[in-house]
Amino acid sequence: MDADLLALLPARARRTGRLLVRHEEHATAGHVVQAAGIPLTEVGALAVDGRPASAADRLHPGAQLHAGAVGRPETVPAGGFLLDVHLGSLARRLRLLGLDAAWSAHADDPDLVARAREEDRVLLTADRGLLARRALPRGALVRGAGAQAQLADVLDRFRPALAPLTRCTACGAPLRAVAKEEVTADVPAGTLRSYDEFSRCTACGRVYWRGAHAARIDELVRRARPPR
Repeated sequence: MDADLLALLPARARRTGRLLVRHEEHATAGHVVQAAGIPLTEVGALAVDGRPASAADRLHPGAQLHAGAVGRPETVPAGGFLLDVHLGSLARRLRLLGLDAAWSAHADDPDLVARAREEDRVLLTADRGLLARRALPRGALVRGAGAQAQLADVLDRFRPALAPLTRCTACGAPLRAVAKEEVTADVPAGTLRSYDEFSRCTACGRVYWRGAHAARIDELVRRARPPR
């Protein structure tokens, strides 16, 4: 078992990286891996008794199955990311970095799977059961405690190109620059006196400017970009 997968094994197997399971006549390699708590989205190469295998291969009694971790970086599909209901904070951070990150507080599991298929998105979730759904085209297990650690994991796994402050954090749509005169009715008078550059969401109309939170956003961007 690759080291990156050890944390997903039952506690009794993490120290040795080995897990003994009872043989089932019709069990496939993929079934055994997922029964051990490891979604196939996290698995790269499989081997049975030292020979390359596929998730559909059936196992003979006494077979030794080795699972390798999925390779990084992975490509992001054309539709971008889709996050489950528990990852709203992560979705906002991804949007701050200019990434297409769809999220809804009311989407259930079937909704997420259907949207991932229809919009060609990779589903980000910490729910292993959701990743095991056969109808899900692409998914990734998000690791880390808290949104900042989760962001680091997603950026390391996919290494997408960043375009900070180009998307609406509320709905994820692109922003466009607008003249100050176009937002006089939408922002406080004090803000108009203090700032000259504004952007508006092309979908929901929300207005943005570099306010008191700019330093915090700049730090987020700095930490998200790998050192050169």
